[in-house]
Amino acid sequence: MNGLRPASRRTADPPPAMDRDGRPGWLPSLGFAFLSFNCGMAVYRSWEDPWSVAFVVVAYVALIVLFRCLHLLERAGHRGAGQGPKLAVWGLSTLLTVMFSYKVAAIMPLWGQLLVWAMGIFTVVAGFYAFFLVRPQEP
Repeated sequence: MNGLRPASRRTADPPPAMDRDGRPGWLPSLGFAFLSFNCGMAVYRSWEDPWSVAFVVVAYVALIVLFRCLHLLERAGHRGAGQGPKLAVWGLSTLLTVMFSYKVAAIMPLWGQLLVWAMGIFTVVAGFYAFFLVRPQEP
C-alpha cells in the first residue's frame, strides 16, 4: 500500500427529504406542529385586535403555501418546473418579507426603519435575480 485511501463510492442521489409515499417525516411534522401551536397562541393572545389576528393568519397561510410550493419545486428538480412554481415561491417570500419588514420597522427609530426596508428590498430583488435572471449551468 502506498498510503492512498480507496476512492469512495458516489451515491446516485441524496436520501429524499420525504418518506412514506411523499409524506414528511417526523422532523418536518414536529416543525409544523410547533408553528401551528405558536400561531394559535398568537391568535388567542391578540383576539381583541383584528389586525394582529389577520397578520398572524395571513403569515401562517402564506408559510404553509410557501412550504408546499418549495416542495413542488424541489420535486421538479432539474426537469424544468416552468415559471409557475418559481413565481409562486418568489411572490410568497416577497409577501412575507414585506409583512415582517412592516412589523419590524414600526418599532424602530427612523434609521432602523430605513435599514429594515433597505434589507427587505435587497432580499426581494436578490430573490428575483436568483430565480428568474440567473441561468443554471448544465452539468
